[in-house]
Amino acid sequence: MAISIALIILLGLAGDYFFKQMKLPGLVGMLLVGVVIGPYFLNLMAPEMMTVSGDFRRIALIVILLRAGFELHRDTLNRVGRAALTMSAIPAMFEITGVMLVAPRLLGMTYLEAGILGAILGAVSPAVVVPLMIDFMDRGRGQKKGIPTLLLGASSIDDVFVIVIFTVFLGMYGGGEVNLWMKVTEIPISIILGIVVGLIPGYFLYHLFLKYDWRPPKRTIVVMGVAICLTWLEQALEHKVPIASLLGVMAIGFIILEKSEAIAHIISQKLKKLWVFAEFLLFVLVGAQVNIQVAWKAGLAGIAVIAAGLVFRSVGTYISLLGTDLSAKEKLFCVVAYIPKATVQAAIGAVPLAAGVASGEVILAVAVLSILITAPIGAIGIMIMGEKILDRGERSLYRFKELREQMGLPRVGERVRSKEFDTVWKVIEEKETWIEPSSGPGRGKSTDGLIPAISLRYWKEDMGNGPGTGKTMFYRYSQMDMPFDHHWEILYDW
Repeated sequence: MAISIALIILLGLAGDYFFKQMKLPGLVGMLLVGVVIGPYFLNLMAPEMMTVSGDFRRIALIVILLRAGFELHRDTLNRVGRAALTMSAIPAMFEITGVMLVAPRLLGMTYLEAGILGAILGAVSPAVVVPLMIDFMDRGRGQKKGIPTLLLGASSIDDVFVIVIFTVFLGMYGGGEVNLWMKVTEIPISIILGIVVGLIPGYFLYHLFLKYDWRPPKRTIVVMGVAICLTWLEQALEHKVPIASLLGVMAIGFIILEKSEAIAHIISQKLKKLWVFAEFLLFVLVGAQVNIQVAWKAGLAGIAVIAAGLVFRSVGTYISLLGTDLSAKEKLFCVVAYIPKATVQAAIGAVPLAAGVASGEVILAVAVLSILITAPIGAIGIMIMGEKILDRGERSLYRFKELREQMGLPRVGERVRSKEFDTVWKVIEEKETWIEPSSGPGRGKSTDGLIPAISLRYWKEDMGNGPGTGKTMFYRYSQMDMPFDHHWEILYDW
């Protein structure tokens, strides 16, 4: 299995690089690498790797959903709350309806089988959408109206809704008794319980981090462990209580961010570095689930069904955004962002076949084909349209994030070492401000002539009874000042 992980990293990195060189999303290259080295093409991956593939993909998805939670500000959620709820159900309902109208004629299946297919196709892929939205948020795009946050929340709830509908249709096909109203009530129950089971441990972790001054890596590992336990809890209680654990994962980050922005930012930075590896695992392993031979069987009829479903879905997405303050172009961006399919289709595409559904093989073929078509097209569309449509204010917070990344600055709570005196200090205060450039048109300069600067206050830990009582000093960092690593280095100990 070790050589399989090496292949995922090296070939995934190559795919990411070549596609970015072509100005295309790197994740498309990773998906295609997975298809090529997977068991259905060159079969270069060890069987045991494919056995644990689901667990690896889930862990990688947890990493990016935690990052999403650490970026969810309450004021932004308040602005997009209603639209997120409508987008979590209406587009999927439209797509299921569209598939049920065309699939019986084109694929020769019953309306109930078409409903099962529509429910599988109706789920947007958080594995594709969430990383791209996080990237936009990191770069300050769409901040004014909270569009990336809207799509983060809606895409997560969308999966909960669609999987419940899929379960209802599959139960009806099997001839068993299906209490429709009970199944429908599972949707809000799973959403509420998912959020609650995330908020409670998140609140506990916040107090734990306040009481024990753990270093950032240890905090990040603890958060990851708790998040993984939440997804296990969902599986353990699957047939008793519905829990949308992925929403709970995001809620952990949300509550810590609400209580302590400094702690949240530190953990988010560590998760960002962890995502560098997790990204390869997620997209390469999703691609490895794709069976090209099966997809080929769907043929042109399968493509037509997928296209019809997307048309209906696009109409539903646009309707769900009526009454919001989004412009026509921004609504169009949301329509495109709701195209990618991968995670749910790879996870449940083969379930109808295993359950004995007559058209199970056709359903699987169309599900696989939908990944091959919509994941690359959707990702490319999101990247291109997002750059052109999403706003970025003249004084966007991204200016500070850009400065922080360029200089490799620490966060409040992190420890640093003075290179000159070999002493350890702790960052206890941070200020972001706009300053006048001394001369010349500096990089990162805003249109009103100001440039971003970050001031950090350092406290010498072995002096005084607490932060602010001993020796402290301020350093300012901007494009005009000395770089951080000229005087300091960050200590990444435990």
